[in-house]
Amino acid sequence: SGEFGEVCSGRLKVPGKREICVAIKTLKAGYTDKQRRDFLSEASIMGQFDHPNIIHLEGVVTKCKPVMIITEYMENGSLDAFLRKNDGRFTVIQLVGMLRGIGSGMKYLSDMSYVHRDLAARNILVNSNLVCKVSDFGMSRVLEDDPEAAYTTRGGKIPIRWTAPEAIAYRKFTSASDVWSYGIVMWEVMSYGERPYWDMSNQDVIKAIEEGYRLPPPMDCPIALHQLMLDCWQKERSDRPKFGQIVNMLDKLIRNPNSLK
Repeated sequence: SGEFGEVCSGRLKVPGKREICVAIKTLKAGYTDKQRRDFLSEASIMGQFDHPNIIHLEGVVTKCKPVMIITEYMENGSLDAFLRKNDGRFTVIQLVGMLRGIGSGMKYLSDMSYVHRDLAARNILVNSNLVCKVSDFGMSRVLEDDPEAAYTTRGGKIPIRWTAPEAIAYRKFTSASDVWSYGIVMWEVMSYGERPYWDMSNQDVIKAIEEGYRLPPPMDCPIALHQLMLDCWQKERSDRPKFGQIVNMLDKLIRNPNSLK
């Protein structure tokens, strides 16, 4: 259950299509008009996307109460909890395959000039085939056509440990700040859902990053993957790789398993 209400599973039968399993998010009673708008705005964002690594919107129910958002059903739930439950059970190739899927979904979003702003393992869902899909479009904002334009907000909660320094310091959210977050997700995946920066306080994390500290490689993490994380965590956002380059790099590593020793 999130800020808006419950999530449960169900079955959807659309005339002429076969019945499928779905996830149903409902808006809990007593909501305000603004909450209803915010709730449904996530669906209108999701509905614009069509990609195998982005959670798929099946539809919304607005004509009667409760208001519902219906999406494809992801059997294994959120990636962070799934990894913690399966600590040490996957091969490096399987883990890199998950990262490749997430990277591919993020390349698609960045090609659509879309900045997620809240990319983290808890916001990625996993289906029964280990396919990872980016979800949680509550914080997403569209960038106008200007490639330099970044959506800046006043206030608003920011997930500090996942957020690029320029986004924390002056709310500059771009696809390059999503790349920083992606590097943190890589670290979460390779460490099987460990908490980034462990028990450091948010203020300590901000200070450490400012002073050049970066997360060390998780246990048994191939050097090439930790290097890619470090590239994602470049202080200068123009020095970070683009999502397209990240996906190409991961494809190369998957084709060349010896590079992951």
